[in-house]
Amino acid sequence: MSELGPNEHAGEPVRGLPGHLPAGEHILWQGAPDWRTLARTALHTHLVGGYFGILAAWNTGSGLASGVPVAQAMGSGVVTLLAGALAIALLTLYAWLAARTTVYTMTNRRFVLRHGVALSKCFNIPYSAVASAGLKLDARGVGDIPLGLAGDAKIAYPHLWPHVRPWSFVNPQPMMRALPDAAAVAERLSLHLQQASSAADRPFVVEPVRQPAARPSAVSSGTGASGGQPAAA
Repeated sequence: MSELGPNEHAGEPVRGLPGHLPAGEHILWQGAPDWRTLARTALHTHLVGGYFGILAAWNTGSGLASGVPVAQAMGSGVVTLLAGALAIALLTLYAWLAARTTVYTMTNRRFVLRHGVALSKCFNIPYSAVASAGLKLDARGVGDIPLGLAGDAKIAYPHLWPHVRPWSFVNPQPMMRALPDAAAVAERLSLHLQQASSAADRPFVVEPVRQPAARPSAVSSGTGASGGQPAAA
């Protein structure tokens, strides 16, 4: 098993895992992103739609201001909207495929990320390699759980995307994205991260839960532990 390296999972013996688990290790939970939320938060389909809407209005307005026939000006706007619809459709398709090919796995010893639409990758991250964890929720309770890696442990940002904390280019943080019932998952994860931290006799960092202003109610966040190196199967 090579450290920090990806591996194809064709013919994986256990869904979401590169091989059978060793004695004493068992699966606690498996999940995947919600593709609709993934399309909006990772691929920003709403921003793409807004951009093409503004561009269509601009093209129509500038055409009318230039004195071109109304039908021609409106046609320019419609063509722009059709281009935007195609772009959104392609991004949404990718989000659906990404969610369909992603499996997040929590065992009693590690977190495993398997993902990839065209090129499949699988990363093993032992709990001892997690230095911090956080939780971000939206108004529906769907959320993200980023995991900060300890020490010099790193996985390249492109290898993780879209399952990576946005803008964490220097120290990429693997992230479970668009999880339904993310708070419950984070609570379960926090228990094992605290146990790993205690075993290593090292501190862990709990990031404040980030929630929308419309839903200020408190939710327990995940925690992390430091030590070890994440490995990819």
